[in-house]
Amino acid sequence: MQSLRMATLMTSILIVEDEILVAMDLERILEDAGYRVAAIAADQKEAMSAGAEVDLAFVDINLRDGATGPEIARDLAKRFGVHVVYVTANPAQIGEPAANSIGCIRKPFSESAILAAAASAGASQQAATGHEDIIRL
Repeated sequence: MQSLRMATLMTSILIVEDEILVAMDLERILEDAGYRVAAIAADQKEAMSAGAEVDLAFVDINLRDGATGPEIARDLAKRFGVHVVYVTANPAQIGEPAANSIGCIRKPFSESAILAAAASAGASQQAATGHEDIIRL
């Protein structure tokens, strides 16, 4: 239990989502569980400027600047080593997943799926891949 709490406190998260109500719901779920949400980004420019500060990113596909989510995810993983969880209603649009992708959660999402994915970034990926709402890529 102590190691999970330490992983939670050490995980800094970026939410890449242009729908503010969805972003705020993700932020609430994560912060209530003890995670630190470093930033919410609605487009590629905002996401990349926050990338160096985070361990994990929850990334939507269709953003304010178009269907840039897959490219953002790959860039975050390549440039900063960020683990990625796609959160989208359109998983077929992901294409080639980011190197550090944990999986994909379909919208509408469950709180338990978001928390399982977040926990896997601080521990092993088994926590996420064993959850029924997380699609392995």
